[in-house]
Amino acid sequence: MTSPNVPRNAYTDAPEQHPNLIIGSLQLLWWLIIHPSAFRNHLTRIDPDLKFDSSLLILIRKQRWRNLALWRLLIQGYFILPVLANLLFSLVLLNQGQSFDTIIAKMILAIVSSILMKVFLSVLFKVTYKWLDDGLDDELFILFYKVFSNIAFDLIFITIFSLGLNVNNTIIFSEKSYISYFTAIIVSFSVSYSVLFNLSLKNTNVNTIDTKNLLNNKLTRLFLRILRFFIYPFVLFFVVLSLISVSIIVLLRPLILYPFVILWNIQLYRLDKKSLGNNPSWLRYNSAFWDEWQNLKLYELDKHLLFVIEHSPHEGKAALNYLTTSRQRWATQVVQIELDARELESYTDVTAISKAHSSLAVGELNSPVRTLLSSFSHISQDVDAAINQGSAYNQRLALSMVAERLNGLIRELTRSSDKYSVRFRPIATQWCEIVTNHIQELVKTVELRQEIDNPYIIGVPLNEQQEIFAGRTDIGARIEQLILDRRRPPLLLYGQRRMGKTSLLNNLGRLLPNSIIPMFVDLQGPVSSASDYAGFLYNIARAMIESAQRQSGFTLPPLTRETLAADPFTYFDEWLDRVEQTLDQNIALLSFDEFEALDAAISKGRFDEQDVLGMLRHLIQHRPRFKLLLAGSHTIEEFQRWASYLINVQVLHISYLKEHEARQLIEQPVKDFKLRYEPDAVERVLQLTRCHPFLIQLLCAEIIYLKNEQDPSVRRLANLADVEAAIPKALDSGSFFFADLQNNQIDAAGLAVLRFIAAQGEGITVSREVLSRQFVDDLADNSDNIIESLLRRELIEEVGEGYRFQVEAVRRWFIKGLKCG
Repeated sequence: MTSPNVPRNAYTDAPEQHPNLIIGSLQLLWWLIIHPSAFRNHLTRIDPDLKFDSSLLILIRKQRWRNLALWRLLIQGYFILPVLANLLFSLVLLNQGQSFDTIIAKMILAIVSSILMKVFLSVLFKVTYKWLDDGLDDELFILFYKVFSNIAFDLIFITIFSLGLNVNNTIIFSEKSYISYFTAIIVSFSVSYSVLFNLSLKNTNVNTIDTKNLLNNKLTRLFLRILRFFIYPFVLFFVVLSLISVSIIVLLRPLILYPFVILWNIQLYRLDKKSLGNNPSWLRYNSAFWDEWQNLKLYELDKHLLFVIEHSPHEGKAALNYLTTSRQRWATQVVQIELDARELESYTDVTAISKAHSSLAVGELNSPVRTLLSSFSHISQDVDAAINQGSAYNQRLALSMVAERLNGLIRELTRSSDKYSVRFRPIATQWCEIVTNHIQELVKTVELRQEIDNPYIIGVPLNEQQEIFAGRTDIGARIEQLILDRRRPPLLLYGQRRMGKTSLLNNLGRLLPNSIIPMFVDLQGPVSSASDYAGFLYNIARAMIESAQRQSGFTLPPLTRETLAADPFTYFDEWLDRVEQTLDQNIALLSFDEFEALDAAISKGRFDEQDVLGMLRHLIQHRPRFKLLLAGSHTIEEFQRWASYLINVQVLHISYLKEHEARQLIEQPVKDFKLRYEPDAVERVLQLTRCHPFLIQLLCAEIIYLKNEQDPSVRRLANLADVEAAIPKALDSGSFFFADLQNNQIDAAGLAVLRFIAAQGEGITVSREVLSRQFVDDLADNSDNIIESLLRRELIEEVGEGYRFQVEAVRRWFIKGLKCG
């Protein structure tokens, strides 16, 4: 929306016509030649049924004669334009001594004759078409009729033909007068055709003319049909003149006038720099807004547009929106990039930086700077994720990674020769300083308050940058052993949810030798959500490339979505050939996390079982440099379709941490950890969690929150009472984990059994006999399956002739649910 000072429709293809009849008539002629979209929209504004190729007779038959705007158009086109066209020639005659009455009489005669000639031609083609014999070419006459019976042709033909008649009437009547008369007709037809051709071209707001549309244009086809009759001299004359007219109006005119419009535009820019205030800008008169056929870049258009945006934002926005779809849209890209740069410069704290990604229109740019803006957008998202971390320690950790990324971007911009590097390098430097200063402020705040940093990560997998990852060396060694097995068996990493499967996959680069390149693919993300195979395989390749670079610093060859579009599996297989060449003697460990998500996509019919699983089997059998590892909370036996494709799967069970690993996670999760535990407090954490990695982090995080609320004199030593006080809060904050156990992993009968065992107390074993009496109906026919399911889910364990909870914290959750019920 423009400001009130901007004329209505100033930055559109539907400008208002000047109220003065004479100026408005000249404006019509200007629109016909220079701004055809404006002429078309003007006709639509007069009457929705009025098009440039419509006949006025149609509107009269529809009784639209009461439309005053239509009469205004008739007066301007049929009277004022011809008068103005003949006026200059009449002044020449007056200067030669002819009488004023004679000049006026000749002008009126010429205009009336041209109107009668136009009506005669329209009627002629109409009647001829109606009475055509079957042997004649109907289509040719239909096209002639449509050309010679429309408004645009009327306006140009009558104006030019009246001038030609006037010129002819001044010549002494002789044989040459007939040649002059005939020449006037041919010139009128040629120029009228050229203007009509200009109006009828499709896609006038693109940088190049659509060749297909051009050849399909009815007027062009008519022109080509006429060429068949070029044996007649007058037709050949018409063809030559038409070619010259089209070249001048459509092709040469923008080139010839370019120096003049540049001078005009520069002067407008200077006027705005001197006088732009509350008044409308001179920008609306820039040729970018009225010359539809100018392909050459208009000098300083971007600077003028940016200047108007700075001083009159509403008007600048309207101009920017118009140019976005015009031939001068290059200026909008330049201006938008500069506006983005200025906005990025305006951010002075991490909170503002964290919101930058929501305002950057990266996907709309078709420019080399797109990658650069995308980097800033991703950094903004990383900052947003960092400041939303639950502890100052994790905020510092995440922000430190952002600072490293910004330093890398600064180095890249320093080396780059791209023209935008100079503009955006200071912004990256500024952001880096802001992030670094915020990290220092966090350090000072923690020191001032004597708070304990909370290094524990709750709810999301640990990545390779996080020091808190501990243990799992035994599983890493087993994976390495199986990878080197010549039989190349596929691997299945099986374990309950939140047991650390994804964290392990993210950190395999730490545990495996450098010759094994981990390539981690999360099947819960875009991979399984893809709408076609091209998207499916592209997302797999993208994850492989990113993971190899992140975990091992190994660069894989790129693969684009467009490459995969034609034949996805073939081109993906060829890409794997290039990956194997890049690997040389190294081995790629391709890890698919949450393989159940892909199975669900197959079940829904999004992908075909044979295509996807057949590809994995082919990879196992024919690519010795690739080892396949699946990870999930189910076994292959629970998904029979996978078992038939992946034979001899080796299962790796990931369960609780070893005790020494769990102690490290409690007492020394990171270097220089400030909290110490009394021995019985550590033992109590181990008892409550059974060395479950997620539950240890959950409980220890709550202990730190609790200690930070205590007096500094007792803050850095945790005792047994602190552990017990943190348990209820841990059950609340980890409710998503416990609810998943209750709602998604057990049925109603299993839930009843768990609640009964939980009610007996901590560490109590319930015998099978007691369970059979308590659940005589539920366990009578299905007792083995219910108990087996609870054992497989590692919720209970068998002790002698009975069962008890494996994890005390889990038992307390079910007690809590029982009390709430």
